[in-house]
Amino acid sequence: MDTDEIEVFVICATDAVERGGAKAFSLSRIDASGESRPFPIVVIRTHDNDYIGYVNACPHDGVWLNIGSGDFFTPDRAFLKCGRHGATFEIDSGLGIDGPCQGKSLEPIALAVVDGEVCLCGERLVEDDQPRDPFDDHDETMEIMIHPE
Repeated sequence: MDTDEIEVFVICATDAVERGGAKAFSLSRIDASGESRPFPIVVIRTHDNDYIGYVNACPHDGVWLNIGSGDFFTPDRAFLKCGRHGATFEIDSGLGIDGPCQGKSLEPIALAVVDGEVCLCGERLVEDDQPRDPFDDHDETMEIMIHPE
């Protein structure tokens, strides 16, 4: 029996994704050769407060689902859609039901909610190993001040 623990990485707080909404995240995954590769994902929060995740790539040509408009849903919000060519997918299963991806599926990712945070399970991600400035407040925004000459 394998005693390795499943790796779990915090993606966001549960309330970072609104009910009935979706949010994209750009991560980096370590592939089988040990190389870092882009790993775009989408986290969907259903109206029933469940969290579903997919790789944010259309099976037809690999573009982000939210390319163009930035939205993941059809206008009635009943299905996920590809912004490039309009393929539609079931939210719960990721199965393509219309367009060039009919019969193909989005690649699911394993999510878990732990202590109020949405976590990605079972992937080897690149962690930020950069030393932190002790005076940095860890805010992801940066203030830039421009001083006139």
